[in-house]
Amino acid sequence: MNNIERIRQALPDYKCDAMLITNQINRLFATGFSSSAGVLIVTEESAWYFVDTRYIEAAEAAIKDARVVLLEADKTIADCVKTVAGECKITAIGFEDDKVSCKDYKDWTDKLTCNLIPAGKLLNDLRNIKSRSDLDKIIKAQRLSEKVFEELLSLISTNITEKDLAAEFVYRSLKNGADDIAFNPIVVSGPNSSRPHGVPGNTKIGKGFLTIDFGVKLDGWCSDTTRTLCIGKPDDEMVKIYETVHKAQEAGINAIHGGVKAIDVDTAARTVIEDAGYGDYFGHGFGHAQGLEVHESLRANQTSKDILPAGTVMSAEPGIYLPGRYGVRIEDTIYITENGSENITKLPKNLTIL
Repeated sequence: MNNIERIRQALPDYKCDAMLITNQINRLFATGFSSSAGVLIVTEESAWYFVDTRYIEAAEAAIKDARVVLLEADKTIADCVKTVAGECKITAIGFEDDKVSCKDYKDWTDKLTCNLIPAGKLLNDLRNIKSRSDLDKIIKAQRLSEKVFEELLSLISTNITEKDLAAEFVYRSLKNGADDIAFNPIVVSGPNSSRPHGVPGNTKIGKGFLTIDFGVKLDGWCSDTTRTLCIGKPDDEMVKIYETVHKAQEAGINAIHGGVKAIDVDTAARTVIEDAGYGDYFGHGFGHAQGLEVHESLRANQTSKDILPAGTVMSAEPGIYLPGRYGVRIEDTIYITENGSENITKLPKNLTIL
């Protein structure tokens, strides 16, 4: 079953005759085709992809499960909906309420006679469950990013800046075949490593912990990994903190299975860190779902109400951050199965000392 068919089957759950999809990532999910502009409408029996002259030829070649229609320069999204609504007798159409601006929503309500039904969750729920084919593509992206990371190891020294090392990751990712980076790489060392999402600076890599958070995009799919290295010999507390984060990650991973409460996974990891005396220094959650976006809708943290279904791809990334001193994060990517999980990250997790 292709993704347009999956969307079509879910329409009755939202009491919709059709689904209006304008977000680029959601259009890619549905059709396998990516363009910076376009409108996809999936009805109970058909699908329409409206696209302008910049992409019409590529769309016609790539899209097999929807009728591709040239979007004329003077036509709007509302005009597209009116065209389909008239032909397919649509009275209620779902839309991505988590993606649409207030301005666009007002324009649609002013111009459309069919009811607009908030249905962003329909797409999020479908995207949360990856097929084995999807997983294979994510693994391919993961292997590419791991290859690049291994290339970086020989470049790391106290003579290179954080920003230069981050730039090397971007360059080598593209050179090795990535379509793009999944996000701006985080390269933070010494005291800067206490900032979970610190920005690489012009300072040279210092002694102590060096955290590198990196990912690539390949065929639309994202990888996401973090490794913390040590420049020079660590002291006893640094070793303790690293080992605590490693144990916390393993505890969280061991708690994962299809149908588990996300908060319970976070708690399993958090308890290890709290018992070691560092509970105040783990501020973010255990992990997030990923796929066509590096951060998708499911979250494992202390406020999450999510249930993690089998088929979800999720990061496992606890950390400890001592302000002004240093921080440690270890991140793998996990594929959730009915009875457990599969770790698709192959980089070693022992403390690497350079």
